[in-house]
Amino acid sequence: MVIDNKKYQTYLQILKEELVPAMGCTEPIALAYCASKARDVLNAVPTHCLVEVSGNIIKNVKSVIVPNTHSLKGIEAAVAAGIIAGKTDRILEVIADVKKEQISKIEEYLAKDCIEIKPLDSDHILDIKITLFNNNDKVVVRIVDQHTNIILIEKNDEKIFVKDENCKCQKENNNRDCLNVADIYEFANTVKIDDIKATIERQINYNSAIAKEGLENDYGANIGSVLLKTGDDIAIKAKAMAAAGSDARMSGCELPVVINSGSGNQGLTVSLPVIEYAKELKVSQTKLYRALVLANLIAIHQKSGMGRLSAYCGAVSAGCAAGCGIAYLYGGDYKCIAHTIVNSLAITSGIICDGAKSSCAAKIAASVDAGILGYRMYIEGQQFKDGDGIVKKGVENTIANVVRLGKEGMKETDKEIIKIMTNC
Repeated sequence: MVIDNKKYQTYLQILKEELVPAMGCTEPIALAYCASKARDVLNAVPTHCLVEVSGNIIKNVKSVIVPNTHSLKGIEAAVAAGIIAGKTDRILEVIADVKKEQISKIEEYLAKDCIEIKPLDSDHILDIKITLFNNNDKVVVRIVDQHTNIILIEKNDEKIFVKDENCKCQKENNNRDCLNVADIYEFANTVKIDDIKATIERQINYNSAIAKEGLENDYGANIGSVLLKTGDDIAIKAKAMAAAGSDARMSGCELPVVINSGSGNQGLTVSLPVIEYAKELKVSQTKLYRALVLANLIAIHQKSGMGRLSAYCGAVSAGCAAGCGIAYLYGGDYKCIAHTIVNSLAITSGIICDGAKSSCAAKIAASVDAGILGYRMYIEGQQFKDGDGIVKKGVENTIANVVRLGKEGMKETDKEIIKIMTNC
């Protein structure tokens, strides 16, 4: 791949846009960010707050602990944290610097019972609309499609900022359209390390730190620790580290992660197994960087057509991509990477997303296992073939089928999951 060509620069841009820090599960953090922005415009702590959200926001906020809130859960906690302690310019780390006295104020604000929640009838899977009231002032802020994509800011019925909600982040989607496995593989082989070093090093450092925290302390169902008690081979370690990071994150750990496709869990899943295998194989730091570039872009490629949220578990895409990164560390070529993707997607593409919670760690472990198995199958000369279920000849055709499954085929599944979770 020519270093100065348009695609090279686009791939760099995608990595920098996607691999950003976030503290806490990204859906409650998006709520906190939206609320913080609205409070800034209102320039006051509101006396009343109306929160209207799409079903997938309800699903992904219901059971996860909001960091820096003394283990509070739910939409109200996330919104209150943003209003009282949010630093809007920190974006997905909006409540990373909550002071002790602010935690008490968050609890006091929640006790006033002034946050009203309503489901939002929307064509957008990710949709947040927060309206704050104070005396005669009213402020509306709305986020659509991506966790920080503000499309409307309105004060006292005057529009301060408007973005076409139907553009669906057109620039980003157009960028993602150019992703394909062959070019991703070539890019990983030829990218200048200095161009991606800071981005990838931050992912290694942040995600390794929270995984270590997850193993050393009591978080969630402790899936990482449970796995390590079953053995100490590299495959188990790889699954355990990814699971442990999720264990900590879902339970409100106040350490940041570097996300992938808008998800901290996907960022952990795609990176930590590759990092563990790199240690085991004693590869160079450069080889690890290239493997992580490959894995991250393959995960983004799979998810970009599906959208940020759906009934399709994003860990599946990330676990598949981790398997590709591991294959790359072993010297796998394009053909090996392509077969690893097809094999692993054939195994786990039916896993549902029923919200952010402690069982995400177990789904991550299963998805990483499928990624590793997909690679081992190729090494042993085994593969799933065209016509085996959703598998289609050609890696891009199989990815397209999985995207169709997640985006279109699981729409009704998503609705039913939300009904189950909300007792409707």
